[in-house]
Amino acid sequence: MMKKRWILVVLLLIAIAAGVFLLPEPTGGKSPKKAGANGPIAVVLKDAELRDVPVWLSGIGTAQASNTVVVRPRVSGSLEKVNFVEGAMVQKGDILAEIDPRPYQSALAQAKAQKAQDEARLNNAKLDAARIKGLARQDAASQQQLELAEANVLELSAAVQSDDAAIQAAQLNLDFTTVRAPISGRTGVRLVDAGNIVTANQEAGLVVLTELQPLTVIFTLPQKYLSSLGKNIQPDAAPLKVEALSESGDLLDEGKLELIDNQIDASTGTLRLKATFKNEQLTLWPGQFVTARVLIETRKDCVVVPSEAVQPGIDGDFIYVVKSDQTVEARGVTAGIAADDDTVIEVGLNAGEKVVVVGQSKLKPGSKVSPKEEEQP
Repeated sequence: MMKKRWILVVLLLIAIAAGVFLLPEPTGGKSPKKAGANGPIAVVLKDAELRDVPVWLSGIGTAQASNTVVVRPRVSGSLEKVNFVEGAMVQKGDILAEIDPRPYQSALAQAKAQKAQDEARLNNAKLDAARIKGLARQDAASQQQLELAEANVLELSAAVQSDDAAIQAAQLNLDFTTVRAPISGRTGVRLVDAGNIVTANQEAGLVVLTELQPLTVIFTLPQKYLSSLGKNIQPDAAPLKVEALSESGDLLDEGKLELIDNQIDASTGTLRLKATFKNEQLTLWPGQFVTARVLIETRKDCVVVPSEAVQPGIDGDFIYVVKSDQTVEARGVTAGIAADDDTVIEVGLNAGEKVVVVGQSKLKPGSKVSPKEEEQP
Protein backbone atom coordinates (compact mmCIF):
# COMPACT_ATOMS: atom_id res chain seq x y z
CA MET A 1 0.00 0.00 0.00
CA MET A 2 2.82 2.38 0.92
CA LYS A 3 4.59 1.52 -2.31
CA LYS A 4 1.55 2.58 -4.40
CA ARG A 5 1.40 5.95 -2.57
CA TRP A 6 5.04 6.66 -3.36
CA ILE A 7 4.42 5.86 -7.03
CA LEU A 8 1.46 8.31 -7.14
CA VAL A 9 3.56 11.10 -5.56
CA VAL A 10 6.37 10.61 -8.08
CA LEU A 11 3.92 10.68 -11.01
CA LEU A 12 2.35 13.90 -9.67
CA LEU A 13 5.73 15.65 -9.43
CA ILE A 14 6.58 14.60 -13.00
CA ALA A 15 3.29 16.05 -14.25
CA ILE A 16 3.90 19.40 -12.51
CA ALA A 17 7.41 19.66 -13.94
CA ALA A 18 6.15 18.92 -17.44
CA GLY A 19 3.53 21.67 -17.09
CA VAL A 20 6.16 24.25 -16.18
CA PHE A 21 8.21 23.46 -19.26
CA LEU A 22 5.13 23.68 -21.48
CA LEU A 23 4.10 27.21 -20.28
CA PRO A 24 4.11 29.68 -23.23
CA GLU A 25 6.78 32.40 -23.49
CA PRO A 26 5.80 36.09 -23.09
CA THR A 27 4.62 37.87 -26.22
CA GLY A 28 7.54 38.54 -28.54
CA GLY A 29 9.77 36.07 -26.79
CA LYS A 30 11.95 38.80 -25.27
CA SER A 31 11.75 41.23 -22.30
CA PRO A 32 10.35 44.61 -23.41
CA LYS A 33 12.72 47.56 -23.52
CA LYS A 34 12.15 50.57 -21.27
CA ALA A 35 9.89 53.08 -22.96
CA GLY A 36 11.74 56.03 -24.44
CA ALA A 37 15.23 54.58 -23.93
CA ASN A 38 16.26 55.85 -27.35
CA GLY A 39 13.64 58.62 -27.57
CA PRO A 40 13.90 62.36 -26.91
CA ILE A 41 14.77 63.52 -23.39
CA ALA A 42 12.15 65.62 -21.63
CA VAL A 43 13.56 68.97 -20.48
CA VAL A 44 12.26 72.38 -19.43
CA LEU A 45 13.04 75.17 -21.90
CA LYS A 46 13.06 78.94 -21.59
CA ASP A 47 13.60 81.70 -24.13
CA ALA A 48 16.57 84.01 -23.78
CA GLU A 49 15.06 87.47 -23.28
CA LEU A 50 16.18 90.97 -24.16
CA ARG A 51 15.43 93.44 -21.38
CA ASP A 52 16.79 96.16 -19.14
CA VAL A 53 18.60 94.87 -16.07
CA PRO A 54 18.98 96.81 -12.80
CA VAL A 55 22.40 96.64 -11.17
CA TRP A 56 22.20 96.40 -7.37
CA LEU A 57 24.88 96.47 -4.68
CA SER A 58 23.78 94.65 -1.53
CA GLY A 59 24.96 94.75 2.06
CA ILE A 60 23.77 93.85 5.54
CA GLY A 61 22.45 96.72 7.60
CA THR A 62 20.62 97.68 10.77
CA ALA A 63 17.47 99.77 11.00
CA GLN A 64 17.71 102.77 13.32
CA ALA A 65 15.13 105.21 14.62
CA SER A 66 15.41 108.73 13.26
CA ASN A 67 15.11 110.06 16.82
CA THR A 68 15.01 108.40 20.21
CA VAL A 69 14.13 110.50 23.27
CA VAL A 70 14.05 109.53 26.94
CA VAL A 71 11.21 111.62 28.34
CA ARG A 72 12.29 112.87 31.78
CA PRO A 73 10.45 115.17 34.19
CA ARG A 74 11.83 118.71 34.20
CA VAL A 75 10.43 119.56 37.63
CA SER A 76 10.11 117.56 40.84
CA GLY A 77 6.87 116.47 42.43
CA SER A 78 4.22 113.80 42.72
CA LEU A 79 3.33 112.09 39.44
CA GLU A 80 -0.45 112.39 39.39
CA LYS A 81 -1.38 111.03 35.95
CA VAL A 82 0.12 108.91 33.19
CA ASN A 83 -1.84 109.67 30.04
CA PHE A 84 -0.11 107.52 27.40
CA VAL A 85 -0.67 103.90 26.41
CA GLU A 86 2.39 101.70 26.09
CA GLY A 87 3.22 100.97 22.45
CA ALA A 88 0.91 103.66 21.10
CA MET A 89 1.70 106.34 18.54
CA VAL A 90 1.75 109.89 19.92
CA GLN A 91 2.14 113.24 18.24
CA LYS A 92 4.52 116.00 19.21
CA GLY A 93 2.89 118.07 21.96
CA ASP A 94 0.56 115.33 23.24
CA ILE A 95 0.26 115.21 27.04
CA LEU A 96 2.10 112.15 28.36
CA ALA A 97 1.93 112.75 32.12
CA GLU A 98 0.98 115.31 34.75
CA ILE A 99 2.87 116.30 37.92
CA ASP A 100 1.14 117.90 40.92
CA PRO A 101 1.05 121.59 39.89
CA ARG A 102 0.04 123.14 43.25
CA PRO A 103 3.53 124.02 44.55
CA TYR A 104 4.34 125.70 41.25
CA GLN A 105 1.02 127.54 41.16
CA SER A 106 1.89 128.96 44.59
CA ALA A 107 5.36 129.95 43.43
CA LEU A 108 3.86 131.75 40.43
CA ALA A 109 1.37 133.58 42.63
CA GLN A 110 4.17 134.68 44.98
CA ALA A 111 6.24 135.97 42.07
CA LYS A 112 3.30 137.98 40.76
CA ALA A 113 2.62 139.41 44.23
CA GLN A 114 6.25 140.42 44.61
CA LYS A 115 6.08 142.23 41.30
CA ALA A 116 2.95 144.09 42.36
CA GLN A 117 4.65 145.13 45.58
CA ASP A 118 7.77 146.34 43.79
CA GLU A 119 5.70 148.20 41.18
CA ALA A 120 3.90 150.06 43.97
CA ARG A 121 7.19 150.99 45.57
CA LEU A 122 8.51 152.08 42.18
CA ASN A 123 5.57 154.35 41.55
CA ASN A 124 6.03 155.91 44.98
CA ALA A 125 9.75 156.35 44.35
CA LYS A 126 9.04 158.11 41.06
CA LEU A 127 6.71 160.53 42.82
CA ASP A 128 9.33 161.23 45.49
CA ALA A 129 11.99 161.80 42.86
CA ALA A 130 9.76 164.23 40.96
CA ARG A 131 8.94 166.16 44.14
CA ILE A 132 12.59 166.38 45.22
CA LYS A 133 13.57 167.48 41.74
CA GLY A 134 11.10 170.39 41.98
CA LEU A 135 12.43 171.34 45.41
CA ALA A 136 15.98 171.19 44.16
CA ARG A 137 15.16 173.77 41.47
CA GLN A 138 14.05 176.08 44.31
CA ASP A 139 17.14 175.20 46.36
CA ALA A 140 14.81 173.62 48.91
CA ALA A 141 16.44 170.21 48.50
CA SER A 142 20.06 169.26 48.09
CA GLN A 143 21.59 167.65 45.01
CA GLN A 144 22.43 164.63 47.13
CA GLN A 145 18.77 164.10 48.05
CA LEU A 146 17.84 164.26 44.36
CA GLU A 147 20.49 161.73 43.39
CA LEU A 148 19.38 159.34 46.14
CA ALA A 149 15.75 159.60 44.98
CA GLU A 150 16.68 158.93 41.35
CA ALA A 151 18.89 155.98 42.38
CA ASN A 152 15.96 154.52 44.33
CA VAL A 153 13.82 154.71 41.18
CA LEU A 154 16.47 152.85 39.19
CA GLU A 155 16.83 150.23 41.90
CA LEU A 156 13.11 149.55 42.07
CA SER A 157 12.88 149.46 38.24
CA ALA A 158 15.51 146.71 38.27
CA ALA A 159 13.54 144.91 40.98
CA VAL A 160 10.44 144.93 38.78
CA GLN A 161 12.46 143.51 35.87
CA SER A 162 13.75 140.80 38.20
CA ASP A 163 10.17 140.08 39.22
CA ASP A 164 9.25 139.64 35.55
CA ALA A 165 12.03 137.07 35.16
CA ALA A 166 10.88 135.28 38.32
CA ILE A 167 7.32 135.16 36.99
CA GLN A 168 8.54 133.70 33.69
CA ALA A 169 10.57 131.05 35.54
CA ALA A 170 7.63 130.19 37.80
CA GLN A 171 5.31 129.98 34.79
CA LEU A 172 7.80 127.76 32.99
CA ASN A 173 8.05 125.40 35.96
CA LEU A 174 4.26 125.29 36.13
CA ASP A 175 4.11 124.46 32.42
CA PHE A 176 6.66 121.68 32.99
CA THR A 177 4.24 119.93 35.34
CA THR A 178 2.44 118.92 32.15
CA VAL A 179 4.84 116.50 30.44
CA ARG A 180 4.41 116.66 26.66
CA ALA A 181 5.81 114.52 23.85
CA PRO A 182 8.90 116.28 22.42
CA ILE A 183 8.62 114.34 19.14
CA SER A 184 6.08 112.25 17.27
CA GLY A 185 6.71 108.55 17.70
CA ARG A 186 5.83 105.31 19.45
CA THR A 187 5.89 104.96 23.21
CA GLY A 188 7.78 102.16 24.89
CA VAL A 189 7.36 100.54 28.29
CA ARG A 190 6.10 102.81 31.09
CA LEU A 191 9.04 103.32 33.44
CA VAL A 192 7.28 105.13 36.32
CA ASP A 193 3.76 104.64 37.63
CA ALA A 194 1.40 107.36 38.81
CA GLY A 195 1.74 108.17 42.52
CA ASN A 196 5.53 108.09 42.60
CA ILE A 197 7.67 111.10 43.43
CA VAL A 198 9.76 112.16 40.46
CA THR A 199 12.67 114.56 40.36
CA ALA A 200 13.83 116.95 37.70
CA ASN A 201 16.03 115.26 35.07
CA GLN A 202 16.10 111.97 36.97
CA GLU A 203 18.18 109.21 35.39
CA ALA A 204 15.20 106.92 34.84
CA GLY A 205 12.79 108.67 32.53
CA LEU A 206 9.04 108.27 32.33
CA VAL A 207 9.08 106.57 28.93
CA VAL A 208 11.23 106.28 25.80
CA LEU A 209 9.81 107.75 22.59
CA THR A 210 11.03 106.38 19.27
CA GLU A 211 10.41 108.10 15.96
CA LEU A 212 9.65 105.38 13.40
CA GLN A 213 8.57 107.49 10.44
CA PRO A 214 10.91 108.10 8.75
CA LEU A 215 13.46 105.47 9.71
CA THR A 216 17.07 104.99 8.63
CA VAL A 217 19.17 101.96 7.75
CA ILE A 218 22.94 101.93 8.17
CA PHE A 219 24.62 99.31 5.98
CA THR A 220 28.06 98.50 4.63
CA LEU A 221 29.53 97.62 1.25
CA PRO A 222 32.99 96.29 0.38
CA GLN A 223 35.44 99.04 -0.55
CA LYS A 224 35.79 97.57 -4.07
CA TYR A 225 32.41 99.13 -4.90
CA LEU A 226 33.62 102.64 -4.13
CA SER A 227 34.33 103.30 -7.82
CA SER A 228 30.79 102.21 -8.73
CA LEU A 229 29.43 104.71 -6.21
CA GLY A 230 31.92 107.41 -7.17
CA LYS A 231 29.66 109.45 -9.44
CA ASN A 232 27.04 109.56 -6.70
CA ILE A 233 29.37 111.01 -4.06
CA GLN A 234 29.01 114.50 -5.53
CA PRO A 235 26.79 116.78 -3.40
CA ASP A 236 24.50 117.63 -6.32
CA ALA A 237 24.03 113.98 -7.39
CA ALA A 238 20.48 112.64 -7.42
CA PRO A 239 19.79 110.26 -4.51
CA LEU A 240 19.97 106.58 -5.41
CA LYS A 241 17.08 104.18 -4.85
CA VAL A 242 17.54 101.74 -1.96
CA GLU A 243 15.44 98.70 -1.07
CA ALA A 244 15.27 97.01 2.34
CA LEU A 245 14.73 93.24 2.19
CA SER A 246 13.86 90.74 4.91
CA GLU A 247 15.86 87.60 5.66
CA SER A 248 13.60 85.69 3.26
CA GLY A 249 14.15 88.28 0.51
CA ASP A 250 10.76 89.98 0.77
CA LEU A 251 10.64 93.70 0.04
CA LEU A 252 10.05 95.67 3.24
CA ASP A 253 10.27 99.23 1.98
CA GLU A 254 11.81 101.52 -0.63
CA GLY A 255 13.88 104.56 0.24
CA LYS A 256 16.75 106.71 -0.92
CA LEU A 257 20.46 106.91 -0.19
CA GLU A 258 21.23 109.82 2.11
CA LEU A 259 24.90 109.42 2.95
CA ILE A 260 28.11 107.76 1.81
CA ASP A 261 30.57 107.89 4.69
CA ASN A 262 33.70 109.99 4.30
CA GLN A 263 36.11 107.18 5.19
CA ILE A 264 36.60 103.43 4.82
CA ASP A 265 36.84 101.23 7.89
CA ALA A 266 40.41 99.99 7.65
CA SER A 267 39.75 97.02 9.95
CA THR A 268 36.97 95.59 7.77
CA GLY A 269 37.62 97.17 4.38
CA THR A 270 34.03 98.35 4.18
CA LEU A 271 32.26 101.62 3.50
CA ARG A 272 29.23 102.74 5.52
CA LEU A 273 26.11 104.07 3.83
CA LYS A 274 22.90 105.52 5.22
CA ALA A 275 19.47 105.26 3.62
CA THR A 276 16.16 106.79 4.69
CA PHE A 277 12.77 105.06 4.42
CA LYS A 278 9.30 106.55 4.95
CA ASN A 279 8.27 103.32 6.72
CA GLU A 280 4.59 104.15 6.24
CA GLN A 281 3.51 100.55 6.91
CA LEU A 282 5.91 100.15 9.87
CA THR A 283 7.61 97.20 8.19
CA LEU A 284 10.97 98.33 9.58
CA TRP A 285 11.78 98.34 13.29
CA PRO A 286 14.75 99.83 15.17
CA GLY A 287 17.48 97.24 15.66
CA GLN A 288 16.18 95.02 12.86
CA PHE A 289 18.76 93.37 10.58
CA VAL A 290 17.94 93.82 6.90
CA THR A 291 19.56 93.42 3.52
CA ALA A 292 19.88 96.85 1.94
CA ARG A 293 20.54 97.07 -1.78
CA VAL A 294 21.26 100.23 -3.70
CA LEU A 295 20.47 100.65 -7.41
CA ILE A 296 23.56 102.12 -9.07
CA GLU A 297 22.51 101.78 -12.73
CA THR A 298 20.16 100.08 -15.18
CA ARG A 299 21.77 98.33 -18.15
CA LYS A 300 19.77 98.51 -21.36
CA ASP A 301 18.94 95.67 -23.80
CA CYS A 302 20.71 92.79 -22.06
CA VAL A 303 20.34 89.12 -23.06
CA VAL A 304 19.01 87.40 -19.94
CA VAL A 305 18.41 83.73 -19.08
CA PRO A 306 17.39 81.96 -15.86
CA SER A 307 20.51 81.43 -13.77
CA GLU A 308 19.97 77.64 -13.67
CA ALA A 309 20.57 77.53 -17.44
CA VAL A 310 24.24 78.46 -16.96
CA GLN A 311 26.39 75.37 -16.35
CA PRO A 312 30.03 75.29 -15.23
CA GLY A 313 32.44 73.46 -17.54
CA ILE A 314 36.15 72.71 -17.87
CA ASP A 315 36.57 75.52 -20.39
CA GLY A 316 34.18 77.89 -18.66
CA ASP A 317 30.44 78.42 -18.49
CA PHE A 318 28.16 76.90 -21.12
CA ILE A 319 24.46 76.63 -21.91
CA TYR A 320 22.54 73.87 -23.66
CA VAL A 321 20.91 75.62 -26.62
CA VAL A 322 18.15 73.87 -28.57
CA LYS A 323 18.58 73.88 -32.35
CA SER A 324 15.86 73.74 -34.99
CA ASP A 325 16.07 69.92 -35.23
CA GLN A 326 15.33 69.64 -31.48
CA THR A 327 18.88 68.61 -30.65
CA VAL A 328 21.09 70.52 -28.23
CA GLU A 329 24.52 72.04 -28.45
CA ALA A 330 26.71 72.91 -25.47
CA ARG A 331 27.56 76.51 -26.28
CA GLY A 332 30.23 78.39 -24.38
CA VAL A 333 29.08 81.75 -23.02
CA THR A 334 30.38 84.67 -21.02
CA ALA A 335 28.11 85.22 -18.04
CA GLY A 336 27.72 88.70 -16.58
CA ILE A 337 25.93 89.99 -13.51
CA ALA A 338 23.18 88.07 -11.76
CA ALA A 339 19.89 89.91 -11.29
CA ASP A 340 17.55 88.15 -8.87
CA ASP A 341 17.08 84.66 -10.40
CA ASP A 342 18.43 85.63 -13.83
CA THR A 343 21.90 86.01 -15.32
CA VAL A 344 23.03 88.39 -18.03
CA ILE A 345 24.86 86.70 -20.93
CA GLU A 346 27.49 89.06 -22.29
CA VAL A 347 28.72 86.87 -25.18
CA GLY A 348 27.52 83.68 -26.86
CA LEU A 349 23.72 83.88 -26.92
CA ASN A 350 21.05 85.80 -28.78
CA ALA A 351 17.63 86.86 -27.56
CA GLY A 352 14.90 84.42 -28.58
CA GLU A 353 17.06 81.29 -28.51
CA LYS A 354 15.71 78.43 -26.43
CA VAL A 355 17.87 77.17 -23.58
CA VAL A 356 17.55 74.21 -21.23
CA VAL A 357 16.90 75.16 -17.61
CA VAL A 358 15.93 71.76 -16.14
CA GLY A 359 17.27 68.34 -17.16
CA GLN A 360 20.85 69.20 -18.16
CA SER A 361 22.27 66.21 -16.27
CA LYS A 362 20.74 63.83 -18.84
CA LEU A 363 22.10 65.67 -21.87
CA LYS A 364 25.17 65.61 -24.03
CA PRO A 365 25.86 67.52 -27.25
CA GLY A 366 23.56 66.22 -29.97
CA SER A 367 20.93 64.81 -27.61
CA LYS A 368 17.37 65.09 -28.88
CA VAL A 369 14.97 66.78 -26.49
CA SER A 370 11.28 67.37 -26.07
CA PRO A 371 9.94 70.27 -24.01
CA LYS A 372 7.89 69.67 -20.87
CA GLU A 373 6.12 71.91 -18.41
CA GLU A 374 8.09 73.01 -15.37
CA GLU A 375 6.90 71.35 -12.18
CA GLN A 376 5.35 73.80 -9.77
CA PRO A 377 6.73 73.72 -6.20
